Amino acid sequence: MRCPFCGAPDTKVIDSRLANEGDMVRRRRECLTCSERFTTFESAELVMPRIVKRSGIREPFNEDKLRGGLLRALEKRPVSMEAIEAAVSRIKHKLRATGDREVASGLLGEWVMDELRAMDEVAYVRFASVYRRFQDVNAFREEIERMQNEPSAEARRNQLPLIGKGGKSRP
Repeated sequence: MRCPFCGAPDTKVIDSRLANEGDMVRRRRECLTCSERFTTFESAELVMPRIVKRSGIREPFNEDKLRGGLLRALEKRPVSMEAIEAAVSRIKHKLRATGDREVASGLLGEWVMDELRAMDEVAYVRFASVYRRFQDVNAFREEIERMQNEPSAEARRNQLPLIGKGGKSRP
């Protein structure tokens, strides 16, 4: 790494530590030419897939846009910022885990609705009304009735999968 003080190309690492809950490495460095010391932070650069909109337009994944959508849906609802950040992290993990270069916005929207439903059902209905383009009160009523007939988020989390790892049925 180049020295920020004298521009020399050679520096040595004096100390390395984990930072930011293990997501980064903090390195203390010393320039071999001028002996000045400085700190650098190293993190993995993970490429997020592009989002393919309904119109066919492709755009880079925007974490701020995702967070903004969640915050709008959760406005004036009793949900902590920690829970929102955890939801953003889970959605980003799902995006990376697809291994695809492009992901349909519809899939991303479904993941957002899953997270909102688990956090706050009112926020879920708010988001779904915009996302699914509800046209009238009946659409709200139908969605609420569908929610009431499905198991709760807690029950879904505690449910055992029908198919185990490797595609084999469970006994």
